[in-house]
Amino acid sequence: MIESSKPRNQRFFRYNAPMHERQKFVHAHVDKQLREKLQLKRRAVQLARGDTIKIMSGGKRGQSGKVTMINMKTGKIYIDSIKKKNAKGKEFNVPISCSNVYITDLNLSDKVRADKLKLKYQPAPKTEMKEAEGEKSTAVIEQKVRQPTKDENRAKMELGVR
Repeated sequence: MIESSKPRNQRFFRYNAPMHERQKFVHAHVDKQLREKLQLKRRAVQLARGDTIKIMSGGKRGQSGKVTMINMKTGKIYIDSIKKKNAKGKEFNVPISCSNVYITDLNLSDKVRADKLKLKYQPAPKTEMKEAEGEKSTAVIEQKVRQPTKDENRAKMELGVR
């Protein structure tokens, strides 16, 4: 991010920013109830297609809908329920700034996104049944596979070990 506090330089930076920087501009706050439910530690999350959002400010305040498209170039999002008609009667989606919305429901169908958010989307864990004194207790079995580091792989290659 640019260090200058001058509005002129901020606008210049945002206009000329590369796409990997522009991704940071399309974040929106997550609803408090959703954060508690998913145990998210982050306040803001990058918007994605399929997220349900609610508009906080502007003429369409209070309306909600699903995100259909995100324009990284302009930093605007398009919502399925908010449309406008032009002079010929053709409907089109209205662009809305990411800073004017908050997320009420996340689209977690993408496992990579769920991993990025550090959510526990995993299917039902394996359980082990133990019978002690006539009671049944369940314990979750966790399996962690340690991946070798680059240095370890390099050392094995030099020694000729497979």
